[in-house]
This record gives sequence, C-alpha cells and structure tokens, in this order.
Amino acid sequence: MISNLINTSWIEPTAVILAIAYLLLAVKQNISCWFAAFISSFLYFFVMYSAGLYMEAGLQIFYCIMAVYGWTQWRKSLPDNSKFLVKTWNRNQHIKAISLIFLLALTSGWALENFTNAALPFIDSLTTWGAIVTTYMVAKRLLENWIYWFVIDAVSVFLFYSRGLFLTSLLFFVYLIIIYFGYKSWTEMKDKIDA
Repeated sequence: MISNLINTSWIEPTAVILAIAYLLLAVKQNISCWFAAFISSFLYFFVMYSAGLYMEAGLQIFYCIMAVYGWTQWRKSLPDNSKFLVKTWNRNQHIKAISLIFLLALTSGWALENFTNAALPFIDSLTTWGAIVTTYMVAKRLLENWIYWFVIDAVSVFLFYSRGLFLTSLLFFVYLIIIYFGYKSWTEMKDKIDA
C-alpha cells in the first residue's frame, strides 16, 4: 500500500524540493534549513521504506530529530543572528569518526543481510551511518561536513538509482554540485572569522 502511494503521489517530488531547499539554506547558514529538513525527512521515511531501504528509512527518523537539534544548536549560537561560527576537527577526530562509520556499517549491514530482505544492506548501512555522523557535524557547524557529504552522496546516487528512485538519485547528483558551493561558502565564513 505504501509503495503504491509513493509511486502515484506527490510525496517523493515534494521531499526532493524540500531537500534542495534545506541544502541551499544550509549553504547560506540560514536557520530555516532545519524546517525544510524536518518536513523532507518525514516524507522521505515513506519513500525509503517502500523502496526496501530500511536503514535509509530509519535515517529519516534520525533526520527529523536532528532537524530539531540542529535548529536549537544554530539558534543558541545566533543570539543576534549576525555570527555563524564555523569550526573544524583535527585528524584524530576524523579518524575516529570514519572508523565509527565503517564499524557500524559493517555491523548493521551484516545484520540486515542475515535477518531481513533489505536491498543492498552494506551500502545502505554505509550511507546511513555516514549521514548520521555528518548530520551531527552540520549541527555543530563543522566545515568538513561538506567533504563527508560529497562522499556519502556520490555513493547514494548509485544506491537510489539501483532501487528505481530516479528523482532521488538525481537529487543526490544535484547535491554534489551544491556541496561544492557549501564548502566554499563555509570556508569563506571561517576565513573571515579567523582573520
């Protein structure tokens, strides 16, 4: 039933439009990005579940929670809406984050492969855990989030295309372009703050 609803409705196109709005607003450090993220993620839960991408469906619930968290974090750091402090991680923090992503992806990929009928369980797990860590990085205003997103979204283009989610696959291809501008914008913001 959910699959028929997704295939014949406005849900995926609306989720795509809101997802693009989220990313464009995030590039501009606009706190409204979190509202677009929440609604898009809510809609994408149904899209991913109907495609058999259970980790991605679960990820959408996490995104809804992180949209609220991100909004509160950005709001707290912007009392006069004039400063957006971009931060960075050191090499050890990145090694820990990437190791955690791969460990969790292997564990959940194995579980999905052995106990469910999930599609592409290891790739689904890798993009999901990578997105969880990276969403946290966005909420914390870490510059490197854009690099992580580029890798995750490049893999996601293939993942969604392979499941027949052509519009979503195209969305993630467009993300790759927007990510470049996001990284550039946040780097310029950080350079101004460091100067």
